[in-house]
Amino acid sequence: MADPSLYIAVTAVSHDGLLRDHNEDSLLVGPWTTCAVSTQSPQTLVFPLADEPMAVAVADGLGGHPAGELASSVVVESLARVAGLLHDEQTVREAIRGCNAAVFEQASLDASRTAMGTTLAGVVVTRDTVRVFNVGDSRVYSASAAGLDRVSEDDSPPLVEGQTHTSIVTQTLGGSPNLRPVDPHVASYALDPGLRYLACTDGLTDVVDDAAIAAVLAAHTGAEAVYELWKAAMDKGGPDNITLALVEFVSPGG
Repeated sequence: MADPSLYIAVTAVSHDGLLRDHNEDSLLVGPWTTCAVSTQSPQTLVFPLADEPMAVAVADGLGGHPAGELASSVVVESLARVAGLLHDEQTVREAIRGCNAAVFEQASLDASRTAMGTTLAGVVVTRDTVRVFNVGDSRVYSASAAGLDRVSEDDSPPLVEGQTHTSIVTQTLGGSPNLRPVDPHVASYALDPGLRYLACTDGLTDVVDDAAIAAVLAAHTGAEAVYELWKAAMDKGGPDNITLALVEFVSPGG
C-alpha cells in the first residue's frame, strides 16, 4: 500500500491547436470538468490520496461528426457523477457503458446530433490501485525512470509500413445513428508512487511520437512537463485539439 501521506497532483491543459476553430475536447479531474475550454497555461489540482476513487480523463469529440464538444462533455460529466463508485474493473466498465448510453440519449433529442461521438481515456486512482481505461484512440501512458509505457489500447487498425498514425477509430462512445454497445479496455495496476500517468488525446500523439513524449517526461515534471508536451504538438503544426492530464504522486511539501 502507498504511503498514506501522499497526494495526487494532476496537471492539465486543453487547447484548440492551430488549425481547429474550436475545442471539441473535454477534461475530467476529480470532481471538476472542463468542456470546450481552451488555454495554453497548465493548471495543477492536488488531492489527498484516499480510499475513495478519483478519476482523471480526457475525451475527444469525433471530428467529421456533429456536436463533438457536446458528446465529450456528456461523457466527462457522466463519469464525474459516478467516479466515487468506481472501486473495481467491473464498475469502471459499467460506468463507461453508461456514458455511451448517455451520448446516444442526448443525440436522440436533436436530429442534428445524430452519430455524435467521442473517445475516452483516463485513470481511476485509489489508495493502492490505478485503473487505466479507454475507448477509442485517446491514450494513457505510464512514465518512470525506466522509460515510457503505453498502458491503454488503441481502438484502431494496425499501422501499415510507413504510417505513424491512422484517423480510423474502430470503437467510440456514440458515433453511430443507433445505440451500439462498447467493450471498454480496463486494466489494474498496483499504485507505485514512482510512476506518473499521462492521459492525452490524439492531438498530441498523432504528431509527437512516444520517444519524444518520453524525453519530455524524463526531463520535466508537473506544469513544465505538460507545457513542453503541448508546445511539442504546437511546434508540429498543432493540427488538432490538444488535451492532456499528467497524474503524479507527491509527498506533503514536495
